[in-house]
Amino acid sequence: MRVYVPLTLSGLAEAYKTGELGADPVVAYAVTPALREWYLSDDIEELEYAALGRSALASLRLLAADPGAPRRRVVVAVDVSEGAATTDPDRGLDPAALGEVRVAGPVPLARAAAVHVDLSDAEPDVTAAVEALEAADRGDDDAQFVVDGAEDHELLWYATQEIPNLLGSTD
Repeated sequence: MRVYVPLTLSGLAEAYKTGELGADPVVAYAVTPALREWYLSDDIEELEYAALGRSALASLRLLAADPGAPRRRVVVAVDVSEGAATTDPDRGLDPAALGEVRVAGPVPLARAAAVHVDLSDAEPDVTAAVEALEAADRGDDDAQFVVDGAEDHELLWYATQEIPNLLGSTD
């Protein structure tokens, strides 16, 4: 099963150093029954792209909590065994939790299939989105428009062997 783990570049650097993604349990996003129902598609590629998008939004939230992190969204695609990712039944109806799963840790970085990261040209829009998150969560439509603006930037795909270059680059 493929899960998408939201990180920041600082979090990716830590994962690269330790060889593990996050604490136990690792919060990730995947194609869940609730996500399937919300997205209304049977196309697995579209559903996985939706899960990636949910994880990118969670990466924005991590950036909001880490003012020193470079303003670029990071998502690590990881393959875990079936049943390793579980949903929280108490959050099943929460729209903010669509696709959210918990993976019993530790999750080795070596299981990553790819890394998705914004280019540096996305930083102004990602910064604005981070600053607008709180107002968007309160229902401010203008702030939500700003948050959605970060999605105009495609996360680029990188092989896991490129992580050292990602961490050392500014592009």
